[in-house]
Amino acid sequence: MLRTLSSSLFRQARTAPSPFHIHRSSLYSKMSTSSSNTPTCKLALVQLHVTADKDANLANARSHVLEAASKGANLIVLPECFNSPYGTSFFPEYAESISDGPSVKALSAMAKDAKAYLIGGSIPERDPKDNKVYNTCTIYNPQGERIATHRKVHLFDIDVPGKIRFQESETLTAGNQLTHFDTEYGKIGVGICYDIRFPELAMIAARQGCFAMIYPGAFNMTTGPLHWELLQRARAVDNQMYVAACSPARDLTAGYHAWGHSTVVGPGGGVLKTMDEKQGIIYADLELEAMNELRRNIPVYSQRRFDLYADVSKAKP
Repeated sequence: MLRTLSSSLFRQARTAPSPFHIHRSSLYSKMSTSSSNTPTCKLALVQLHVTADKDANLANARSHVLEAASKGANLIVLPECFNSPYGTSFFPEYAESISDGPSVKALSAMAKDAKAYLIGGSIPERDPKDNKVYNTCTIYNPQGERIATHRKVHLFDIDVPGKIRFQESETLTAGNQLTHFDTEYGKIGVGICYDIRFPELAMIAARQGCFAMIYPGAFNMTTGPLHWELLQRARAVDNQMYVAACSPARDLTAGYHAWGHSTVVGPGGGVLKTMDEKQGIIYADLELEAMNELRRNIPVYSQRRFDLYADVSKAKP
């Protein structure tokens, strides 16, 4: 059952009068995103039931992407490893080239037919140049053209005694670049799952003009209840930007049990939309003026003390 949460913090951030006399520095101007003539970005997070059948997974993704588009979504997100089971033994088996593999062809067609931007969750990618396997997100414009690619930067290597041990590095190679892409709604940053635990990605994205960070992810039944929502809210409020994370649906018959609960968080840190563990879609309007108003009222970006600490946004995506 889908549920909608409202946050008094978010509402207050949007409506409270400014407690500061604000000097619009060049830094703030760079941070602000023009909203006067910007069309509304309607985000859809598609939480999919994933099976061992790649063709069935692609067909399921397509039907849900088209459903989201029919409801007016113009930015659609799929979950991490939406085309294959999640597990180190599955990554090499399901890996494919992103130049001509069946999944990227299907994603391109989905975006074109939906006439929407599509953040294609992630798939196991095999690079034919070095035969290495990556956890890779491909992004498409409404014409079906691939406009960005993100290889998971931080591999999920954890060991919680008595609960879960998972080592992505046993079969995956980490990516080596950050990923931002432009749309008519503004610039958007992308990370994959474990990337959200590292605040630098969102900090860099926000300071380089992104209004949202999107994370396809698959937290589990240990880390999900602990940190899934907390990390999204932290990344959002620290950077005064939208943050969304899209999970697979939970399948207790699978070897890996995803937490689910795909979520959208506003720039004030409030949860705008979330859901339970089942397959479904949630929608949220990402309002740039609400974000810009919050940044005007609480201008933390123009108050940074780079004489005391480093500016991580000097890194280039």
